[in-house]
Amino acid sequence: MFTIRDQQLKLLLVQRAGEPYQNMWALPGGFLDIDEELEACAKRELEEETGIRGVYLEQLYTFGSPNRDPRERIISVTYYALVPSDRLQLKAASDAADVQWFALDQIPPLAFDHQQIITLAHRRLAAKLDYSTIAFQFMPETFTLSELQTVYEILINGNLDKRNFRKKILALKGIEEAGGLRRTGNHRPARVYQLKNPERVDIIK
Repeated sequence: MFTIRDQQLKLLLVQRAGEPYQNMWALPGGFLDIDEELEACAKRELEEETGIRGVYLEQLYTFGSPNRDPRERIISVTYYALVPSDRLQLKAASDAADVQWFALDQIPPLAFDHQQIITLAHRRLAAKLDYSTIAFQFMPETFTLSELQTVYEILINGNLDKRNFRKKILALKGIEEAGGLRRTGNHRPARVYQLKNPERVDIIK
C-alpha cells in the first residue's frame, strides 16, 4: 500500500509477530481461504493486519520461486493499493505486532522476497502515470491543480512544466470544479477540483 505523506511516497509495512522472520518488517498478507476470491482475500488481509478498508486495489504479479518461504512451497498473488493520506487510521491487528509507514529510501531489511515485490510495484505505479489516471487515487476529496501536480512530481521524482501539466489534466475530463477557491501560502487563490469517478482508474492512451 502506497500513500503520500510529508511530501514523500511512503509504503505500509507490518512487523511480523511470529515465525518465520519474527519481528522483521514485511508486506501485509496472508493465506487464501479455500472458497475465497483472490481480491476478497487481499482486502480481508489488509483490514485484518492494518485496519484499513475500502481502498483502490490492483493485481500486480504472481511470485512463485521454490525457496521464497522457508516453511513450504508458497505462491503469492500480490496486489498494490493506493490511498489518500487523509483516510489513514492505522492499527496493528491479527498476526502483526506493529504497522508503520516508511519512505521508499528508508525501508528496513524485509522478510521473504518482499523487497523484490516492492521494487516491481513502484515500477508499475510510475509507468502507469503515462497512460492512466492512477495518480488521482492519492488525492483527497477536493484539491487544486498545483496539489495534483505535486503528487505527480513526487511519484516521478522530478519536475513538470506547470502549463503543460494543467493542459494535459484538464483534457482528461476526469476532474470537475468543486466550487470555491483555496489559498496556499502567499500564492493567489486557486480553483478547487474533485474527481468525477473517484473509485475508477481510466486508461488515457
